[in-house]
Amino acid sequence: MTQQTDGPAAATTPDGPAAGSVSAAPPAPGFITETEVDRIPTLLTARSGGGPVTAGLYFRVGAADETLATAGLTHLVEHLALHRHGVSDLHYNGSTAATHTHFVVSGTAEEVVAYLNGVCASLRDLPVERLATEREILRTEQAGRSRGINHQLPLWRYGARGYGLVSYPEYGTLHLTADAVRDWAATWFTRDNAVLWIIGDTVPEGLDLTLPAGRRQPLPVPTSALPVTPAHLTGGSGGVVLDGIVRRSVAASLFAEVLGRALFTDLRQKGGYSYAADCDYQPRDNDHATLTAFADALPQKQDAVVGGFIDVLARLRAGTIDPAELDSARAKALKQYERPDICATALPSYALNVLTGHPNLSPDEHRAEVDAVTVEDLRDVAGELYDSALIQVPGRAVDWAGFTQAPQWSAPVPEPAGTVHRSRERDGVSLAVGPEAVTLVTPGGQVTVRYDACAAMRVFPDGARHLIGFDAFVVEVEPTLYAKLTPDRMAVLDAGVPASAAVPMPERDPEEIPRPPVRRGGLKDRTLGMLRSLRPGRG
Repeated sequence: MTQQTDGPAAATTPDGPAAGSVSAAPPAPGFITETEVDRIPTLLTARSGGGPVTAGLYFRVGAADETLATAGLTHLVEHLALHRHGVSDLHYNGSTAATHTHFVVSGTAEEVVAYLNGVCASLRDLPVERLATEREILRTEQAGRSRGINHQLPLWRYGARGYGLVSYPEYGTLHLTADAVRDWAATWFTRDNAVLWIIGDTVPEGLDLTLPAGRRQPLPVPTSALPVTPAHLTGGSGGVVLDGIVRRSVAASLFAEVLGRALFTDLRQKGGYSYAADCDYQPRDNDHATLTAFADALPQKQDAVVGGFIDVLARLRAGTIDPAELDSARAKALKQYERPDICATALPSYALNVLTGHPNLSPDEHRAEVDAVTVEDLRDVAGELYDSALIQVPGRAVDWAGFTQAPQWSAPVPEPAGTVHRSRERDGVSLAVGPEAVTLVTPGGQVTVRYDACAAMRVFPDGARHLIGFDAFVVEVEPTLYAKLTPDRMAVLDAGVPASAAVPMPERDPEEIPRPPVRRGGLKDRTLGMLRSLRPGRG
């Protein structure tokens, strides 16, 4: 999942877990001192060789806790909490990930105290007078942020909620009120939903991290928009990207290294098809992790990359793994323990585990688990990856490799209820506006969004309504493109969709408003906007 960062400088910390039930955390390893600061659980470990004090404050809240209509709410709170720090030479950062928000700082003890105290003071009394300005800053940041290679896979896997929200724009930044922001901070940014970590000789004096009482928030329950896996979809930037859900384990993290090296060896070094090929392991929750593998490709090499990519996965799934491949991955994992600052480096991920109740292993225990991984363990992970896989490929489908096409259309409704409005763009296409749902009917299939399963409805001043279902399917209701789609029929949508799902959109440039094709010689010119209504839509 993409992590958003703010502040003059970014502090790099190990990634940690993300979701599941919350339970009491087991005792911390021996090199960590456990204490409390203002009733916030605190982990402390000594600095190696001096250096600055570094500290971080985690909250168990992130993008996956929002709705599509309020997406960006946590990010907005983070921005407001950091505003009072202004321009500074202090090394600090704020970040909003899928399931946690992190404030981190490095400097003298006095600077660390001033930063953390300021964050908590702002969370207690958010500077909401900055709301309009911070909204614009976030929209600008979003417009300039590059989307990752796997930016579409979360919405296809999870839909337009939970973990799928990282694929979407932050619609909440368009309309959230001061009350909504305050309520969110009061619910999620509490002392009982936080963990503090400090790398230093002692807890700095003068900390005032007073926050309201609350509760430790459970992590999001994963949703699904895929009826069957392994699944595939076509499109993208020309490369191949695959993700899958596997059990969270040391074996799975080593498998990611083995798979990444195998892809690089076969697709770049041997075949010369790709420049970049790798695999990433990220814990998703206390029980599962996401493996994401990718390989880029030029247009003329796409078929070779797809075939080679799937061949590598099939080889590992069959257990054809040279023990040397495992040994190389094992050696890389163990090398980190040669660092003199390993305890300090690991502390942020230990703190994140405390936040979710996931067991923490000491360095010795983790080394033992790394040593115990076998080739058979890697084969089992490969099977889990394949069974849960979602792959995006350019061009042709990969059903020949056992992948089922991800749903392109909603389940068909024989006769959608409501008034029917024919398309002004193409024959055989119509829109049914009913009391419970809106349905786009095309020769290829149907797309339906039920009002009670609408994640968000984009509301445009010119009268258009774009409905996005929990399953990520989209129906764009444009009055200019359908016959007799009068204001009273549009009012059915406004009455049916919950007010909490409505997202007021800015006024569109007249050139952005779709227009029906002109008629030439009695025939429709179908070159304008045809695919807009006919392509099955998710996103």
